[in-house]
Amino acid sequence: MNDVFCFENISKFYPGVRALDSVDFGLRAGEIHCLVGENGSGKSTMIKIICGVQQPESGARIRIDGESVTGMTARGAIDRGIRVIYQDLALFPNLSVKENIAFGLYSETPGVWVNWKAVRNRAREAARLIGLNPDLDKPVSALSIAEQQQVEIARCIMGEPKLLILDEPTASLTRAEVDRLFEIIGRLKSRGVATLFVSHKLNEIFEIAQRVTVFRDGRKIGVYEPSELSRERLIFLMTGHEVHSEPPRALEGSESELLRVEGLGRRDNFADVSFTLRKGEILGITGRLGSGRTELALSLFGMNPPDAGEVFIEGRGRSLGNNAAAMGAGIAYVPENRLREGLVMPQSIVSNTTVTVLDRLLGKLGLLDFDARDAEASRWVEALSIKIPGLDAPVQTLSGGNQQKVVLAKWLATNPKILILDEPTVGIDVLAKNSVHDFIKGIASRGMGVIMISDEVHEVLENCHRVLVMDRGRIIDEVTPGPEAENELLERFNLG
Repeated sequence: MNDVFCFENISKFYPGVRALDSVDFGLRAGEIHCLVGENGSGKSTMIKIICGVQQPESGARIRIDGESVTGMTARGAIDRGIRVIYQDLALFPNLSVKENIAFGLYSETPGVWVNWKAVRNRAREAARLIGLNPDLDKPVSALSIAEQQQVEIARCIMGEPKLLILDEPTASLTRAEVDRLFEIIGRLKSRGVATLFVSHKLNEIFEIAQRVTVFRDGRKIGVYEPSELSRERLIFLMTGHEVHSEPPRALEGSESELLRVEGLGRRDNFADVSFTLRKGEILGITGRLGSGRTELALSLFGMNPPDAGEVFIEGRGRSLGNNAAAMGAGIAYVPENRLREGLVMPQSIVSNTTVTVLDRLLGKLGLLDFDARDAEASRWVEALSIKIPGLDAPVQTLSGGNQQKVVLAKWLATNPKILILDEPTVGIDVLAKNSVHDFIKGIASRGMGVIMISDEVHEVLENCHRVLVMDRGRIIDEVTPGPEAENELLERFNLG
């Protein structure tokens, strides 16, 4: 089958960086094609060139439907049926669903007055084509992330797309919402629309792909059928390394209890939660998004105070009414959304790393000792092998994996007894994930208790001593990692 979208000899250079090096890339009509690679492999640059946002170097050849295209622009890409939906959705939150879906009508219909009947009819038809029946008058700001994503897909349908590009589309979706998204992609496939799907979640790649293209260091490594790949081979193709994951150090019977939670609850969030955590233990908590996992973590960190139950740390009852009390009890929390909750992105690496311990870095006059601050930050940069251009560089200049390490450093600097990690590797690539996992196992081996929350079953089973399963605000099972545990979780609880 011939490629409808054909990009040949695509190169893109930036000062000191070869983002793409003579890459050939093609997509067929009605194909679900996955593009994978580490951060910095060239995926984003390739997407920008496909969409006409950036221009390739001279010598590139682009053919769409057999027609040669020169000087592809963003407008030209749209006219040729190319649409892209980024993880940060481009919707108007103050407008209704119908206004967002049928936004293109405003530029198509001359005149002062809006034809609201046409807007409603076009929006309803676009939603119907992907199997939706939304409340067209509801403001987009009132929708869930999954519903907003569906609205954006419906808006793309308005322009009769030939290629839909989805960049990390499942990062904030529940399993049920992922299934719904895959159903919509299947509907588009049946109508001949090609989908380019980009994700760090390898289980999703194997679930949905018809072909997989692997990028590494700006080059195309190859195009593969999913049947040709295993998880291990795909990781090797992406990284050039054999990535081995060792289980955490086995616990001995002598490790004392660090945390005990009895009957903890918060109305409308979770109820009757009880568990223990020993020194040196990595306790996994999994379940679908919305199961109460994050709400439980926030309660343990004092940001979502429980209204029932008790918390004991090293045998002593503690009231965790705010995060200062939690920090005083030796608890640290790394949130899921590092961009909004974990880091001050324009601020420097040194400021972000030391913000939790500034009181320890004061001089005799009560002023900040900048030498002590820099030494503290340097200590953690070295300990976590954080790749930085310099301590004063804005943290937003770092890769996702290194940003995550800065968040870890910020909380590890407080010398916690208990570290709570909410989706610690979301949005970062395979090697960065492996590095973070190794570090977590290392700090646990030195006696810290770790609670790791993740909706990736493979992650918790590979890195935890025990795994708790949450659903609808309650702990419904406890699983010991082993050869059959992953299949058990996938089958019994529809996790993935």
